[in-house]
Formats: sequence, structure tokens, C-alpha cells
Amino acid sequence: MAEISFELVNSVGWIVLNRPTRGNALSASLVEDLIEAVQTCIDNDTVHTVVIAGAGRHFCTGFDLDGLDQSTDADLLHRFVRIERLLDLVWRAPLRTVAVAHGRAIGAGADLCVACDQRVLTADASVRFPGAGFGIVLGSRRLGLRVGETRALQWVSEGLTIDSKLALETGLASQLAADECDAVTDRIRSALPLPELAVDRQSYAALKQAIRSASQESADCDLAALVRSASRPGLQQRLLAYRDRHARR
Repeated sequence: MAEISFELVNSVGWIVLNRPTRGNALSASLVEDLIEAVQTCIDNDTVHTVVIAGAGRHFCTGFDLDGLDQSTDADLLHRFVRIERLLDLVWRAPLRTVAVAHGRAIGAGADLCVACDQRVLTADASVRFPGAGFGIVLGSRRLGLRVGETRALQWVSEGLTIDSKLALETGLASQLAADECDAVTDRIRSALPLPELAVDRQSYAALKQAIRSASQESADCDLAALVRSASRPGLQQRLLAYRDRHARR
């Protein structure tokens, strides 16, 4: 079964994470499929919006820990680098990016939501950033830009779970969905308003860059922070300890 579904409809790219039995956790192959789909939209001048949603009960439960016992630190570092590549691609995409999150958005899944221009959460959605619990710095600067440095530091360092109401109040969510958005049906399209853009794609990209003061330097800082944290010896052991702690809960 394909790990994503992807189609272009009326200048909108619809990407649905399709690993529902794994909570849409980010396997290495799923990340590569997402990078390819987003890049396809960027390369198509007729596409003005990309929507990312998840099939099943959850949007995305983060880094896939399946096969962790057989992984090396080097394997895991490479996977995290590719996730950062995905997040940066979404963050800088010269078009409108929209995440539609339901159920759980955890870790790298929450970071994927944060990287999108618009973050639409359903009433049942919750968001959590547990990466610091196993020593990974991923997406922290982008989260700080969304909700402020103090709040981002608290959420990440304390591993707090943010419900949809708090997400909307703090700017983590840009809006709440008018309906429960089931990504495997067409209801997501009727529940998600996508107003026409008042500017062309080139102007939207310029506005996005100006508002965020986006630069290659900030992208390099994000990657450097990730690599410094992930390259510390014992990455596999930290992830195993995290997995075992949560398996006992």
C-alpha cells in the first residue's frame, strides 16, 4: 500500500499520509515520498496550495520507531536530517501550505504541522513536542516563531500536550475545522475553506519571505542544531529508552 496519496485538483496539491495502522508515523520511505510530492507541487507553476492531512485516527504520531533495535546512530541521524529537509522544504515552499491535523500530532508530525502556513486543527486534535526527551532539537525555531520563545521553550522542555483550544489561542493553530475532517473521504475538502489568493504565486512567495525574514542562514542554523543534537553518541539508546518509557504507560 502506498504510504501517501497525492493528487492535483484545481491547482491544489492534496497529500494524505497513509499509514493509519502506524498512526502515520514518519518512516524513512514516507519522508522521501512527502519530499517528492511537495517538490512536485513547487515545480508546477499552476499549483498555488498544498494541503497535508492524515488518514485514520491521527494526523502523524512522529518519528517511526519501528526497527529501532536494528538501526545505528548513523542511520538515525540520516533519517532526522531528511525530516529536517522536509520541514524546511514545506516552510520555504513558494506557495500556500496547509496542514489539517486531527487526533494526535506528535514530535516530527507536530513539526510538520508547524511548518505549514496555515494549521487547521479539528476539535479532537492534540499536539506535543517530545523530541527534547531523547535529546533531539528539531523544529524549535519555527515553533518559537509561531507561539513565542518563552511558550515554545516551556512546551518542548516539559513535553506538554496542547489541545486544540490552547493551540488556537496561542497561534499554533490558525483556525479550527468546521467539521471533523476525515482525510480518507472527500469531506475534508468541503470542511476546509480555501479562499482564492489575492496575489500570484511569485508575490505570495515574496510576502512569505519578507514576513519571516527567511534566509539560508536560518535554514543552516536549523540543520546545524539538529545535527549537533542527533550526532551526540548514543542516539539509538536514547530513542530506545524513550520508546520503553512510553510503552510502559
